[in-house]
Amino acid sequence: MISNYKEFKAFLNNLEYKPNLLLHACCAPCSSHCLFILKNYFNITIFFSNDNIFPSDEYFKRYDELKKFVNEYDENVNVVENGYNPDDYYKAILGKENLGEKSLRCYECYKLRMEKACLEAKKLKIEYFTTTLSLSPHKNSIWINEIGFELEKKYGIKYLYSDFKKENGYLDSINLSKEYSLYRQNYCGCEFSLKEMNQHDRIKKEN
Repeated sequence: MISNYKEFKAFLNNLEYKPNLLLHACCAPCSSHCLFILKNYFNITIFFSNDNIFPSDEYFKRYDELKKFVNEYDENVNVVENGYNPDDYYKAILGKENLGEKSLRCYECYKLRMEKACLEAKKLKIEYFTTTLSLSPHKNSIWINEIGFELEKKYGIKYLYSDFKKENGYLDSINLSKEYSLYRQNYCGCEFSLKEMNQHDRIKKEN
């Protein structure tokens, strides 16, 4: 089991063939750096499964932007999704709605999306799965990898360790976003993070 980024890079460099990988993507900007890192090592299918996104217009805006970017960046990469199912998200975080960013509310959100990705990989007979979520400095990579390896044990689909914020990954995603003129959202996605952002902006203006 890979436990750190150094081991992750060594694993990539020692691959003897090019496996199939399902990459769960939260948006186009986060996908940009992850694709840059992974495209030479894997045959990639991108999976857009983000029931947390609010409102629905934002969901489809991010999905369309992802498809546009991938088509321009690498036409050999397929993008699939499993529909917009916000009720699944609200059920997953029930009782944790007001815990705030980086709380167990986020843990349950990671788990929901990553489990759907793992199941999609299983359905498509894809050997590995991982997620772009660890690119963000606001996301807990320890939790993300913990969930990933638990899902590997549960479903028998190999999880690829991820901590894509390493080696200035987040900064690279910003630069790639500028290069490809990507829409970069200013909140994580859920209605609670949107409210928290609005409250922060309101307090900042008042001060």
